[in-house]
Amino acid sequence: MSDFSLRHRFADWPNTEVPAVAAGVYVVWEGDRLISCGMSGREYEKAVTASRKKYGLLTRLASHASGRLSGDQFCVYVANRLVIPSLVPEQLVRFGTGELRLDSLTKTYIYEKFEYQFAVVPSSKDAFALEMECRSGNVFGAKPLLNPA
Repeated sequence: MSDFSLRHRFADWPNTEVPAVAAGVYVVWEGDRLISCGMSGREYEKAVTASRKKYGLLTRLASHASGRLSGDQFCVYVANRLVIPSLVPEQLVRFGTGELRLDSLTKTYIYEKFEYQFAVVPSSKDAFALEMECRSGNVFGAKPLLNPA
């Protein structure tokens, strides 16, 4: 098994410990509850060949930290499964007036409640394999809430 980093709070993003170009796996926690497991670096080898300055784990975690639903499935899952069910009627009215935005509530939820860990691996193939092990519950003893395998 690859070594995962210590936990880091999304509220402390950006994180200089995350390599600028790397294939790897990340897991998201809310306290002791495993929320999500993912990988980044599907075409890592091409990114290295092309001398990309930022690719893989760094860009994926930055996208998750943004809270923006557009183009980020993790943020969509967080909004649909965790943020929206916690809304109160007064907040729904404020959505109608434009005072509240789901992106901002999702970012706040991620910053206030979530921590992440990451593991760098040598290839996209290794990242995919480790992600599946994590999502299956074989690495942390639990399947993630949002994307179990």
